[in-house]
Amino acid sequence: MEPGNRARVEAWLRYGDDLDLGPYYRDRVALARAVDANADAGSEASEPVHHAMAAAAGQGEAVPSARVLPLSATSLAAGVPARSSPAISPASEPSLFETSDRIEGDTLGLIRETIGDCTRCKLHKGRTNIVFGVGSVKAQLVFVGEGPGRDEDIKGEPFVGRAGKLLTQMIEAMGLRREDVYICNVVKCRPPENRLPEKDEITTCSPFLFRQIDVIRPKVICCLGSCASQTLLQTTQGISRFRGEWFDFRGSKLIATYHPAYLLRNPNAKGEVWKDLQKVMAVLGLQPKRK
Repeated sequence: MEPGNRARVEAWLRYGDDLDLGPYYRDRVALARAVDANADAGSEASEPVHHAMAAAAGQGEAVPSARVLPLSATSLAAGVPARSSPAISPASEPSLFETSDRIEGDTLGLIRETIGDCTRCKLHKGRTNIVFGVGSVKAQLVFVGEGPGRDEDIKGEPFVGRAGKLLTQMIEAMGLRREDVYICNVVKCRPPENRLPEKDEITTCSPFLFRQIDVIRPKVICCLGSCASQTLLQTTQGISRFRGEWFDFRGSKLIATYHPAYLLRNPNAKGEVWKDLQKVMAVLGLQPKRK
């Protein structure tokens, strides 16, 4: 195996380990057969597992076996409690956790220029403005929502309606200002009647979001709502299954919490969101705003 390809495989395996996804990215049938065959031969179990992993990865030589630990190395370093069995199922599409596709020398300006007067998906037909994103390019914290609403479509800025005002209050309660963070969405054009973005729209637009994250390289990404968290984590599981848990995404720590619009409809959930934000504050070394 070429050194570059081997390094990418090993990096991918480490990412999977940190996310506790080891059992899903391996060929479990091949592993089981290897272990059974090894037990019959009376030899150690580790060697067939290495060869089974290499066969499952389509490589001609063995690669180091990834270990599934009850507490990932990343979580241990951050002092984060271990998760129970992973709630997130594997995706059949190419992994979004790869960082090898970063564009050298990319900038937010170049990304916006590439988007242009976008007509790549059907959402462009009803939009007033493309809602790119707003905030500091040096932000340590990025908030990701699902898509623009009516007010955002008119102004061309994310989170400026009622939900946006609540998000601003949340940011200020953390001891920050809107201009200290970066705010963006999975899709950059308003879905009709504020419906959720559809799969083809997300597939078309989300690569620009990943480029924005790569340029900013925040310490923490906070996904607001199911759409954003499911897109970044490549899962169809409901947000209640993994809200408040830590994940690694393209070199950043990722946490999901409820969308501010959900809080407007369900104010009793504000306490749960504040707990999630306190976890973010602990990672960023922030103190809550004094009243």
